[in-house]
Amino acid sequence: MAAALAALALAVPAMAAEPAAAPKAEPDFSWVDKLPRQTGDVAIAQAQAHLNLGDGYYFLGPAEAKRVLTEVWGNPPQAADNVLGMIFEAGHGPLDRDAWGAVVTYEDSGYVSDADAAKIDAPKLLDDLRRNEDEINERRRKDGFAAMHLVGWAEPPSYDAASHSAIWARDVRFSDQPADTLNYGIRVLGRRGVLSLNIVAPLTALPAVRQISTRVRDLAAYDMGSRYTDVDKGHDKMAAYGVAGLIAAGVGAAAAKKVGLIALLLAFGKKGFVLVAAGAAAALGWFRRPFGRLFGGRPKDPPPGAGGRDIVT
Repeated sequence: MAAALAALALAVPAMAAEPAAAPKAEPDFSWVDKLPRQTGDVAIAQAQAHLNLGDGYYFLGPAEAKRVLTEVWGNPPQAADNVLGMIFEAGHGPLDRDAWGAVVTYEDSGYVSDADAAKIDAPKLLDDLRRNEDEINERRRKDGFAAMHLVGWAEPPSYDAASHSAIWARDVRFSDQPADTLNYGIRVLGRRGVLSLNIVAPLTALPAVRQISTRVRDLAAYDMGSRYTDVDKGHDKMAAYGVAGLIAAGVGAAAAKKVGLIALLLAFGKKGFVLVAAGAAAALGWFRRPFGRLFGGRPKDPPPGAGGRDIVT
């Protein structure tokens, strides 16, 4: 809409009685390059895990990640409530147009059984997500949010039994954004929960993100005793869903059919559910009110050269 109005302003001369609007001041993001960056071995205490970053990547802690997500990428504070930090590639940062950032979160859901991993049905998930898109977008527009369209899988859901991890990637288009957004989800299973590394980038970065996705996944390792191979099925808490349900919830399909919507809310917790539900177009209807760019609505102007970063993790 802003672009359309700008084009109209160019086509229609301003009336003499109307003074020209003052130019909009550019935001000052000079502080971004001064954020403390952690390299080497970084502990993620909440997940009983650590990141082996070496010098090829760096980590922004929770407070720094929240500033990037809210002040630079235009998300509201609620979007960063459960974020433990962000990973960036050395030599790149939040202001770079094609840079990617991996948002780190954790859910202490219990261990997720992978017995149903073979039941992942990517085409059906896509159909489920798109089924109510018109109705949902009508309500989104009424609430002042941009329409959202799932273009397709940028990478279909899959599970790797050797690393006990799941991946999927979505090509998401918002009506008020000039370019599609890539949401590349990585889930690493552990003894007590799931560590999420959600790579957010412009869709143009897909080739680079696809190339480094395995490397990013392997940056994360659970501490001794907290690995998936340490699960004691006789005593440890088991999640209310398996791998297929985890992926369905993560991409927003109707996982509620298996565990019930209320159970899903309780399983992920209130804050975590906001992040999981961000892509839940089919299953969760128009639960989209206060979360701004988390759901592609009312975005702030991105900094020059940074592009948009709509989080639909």
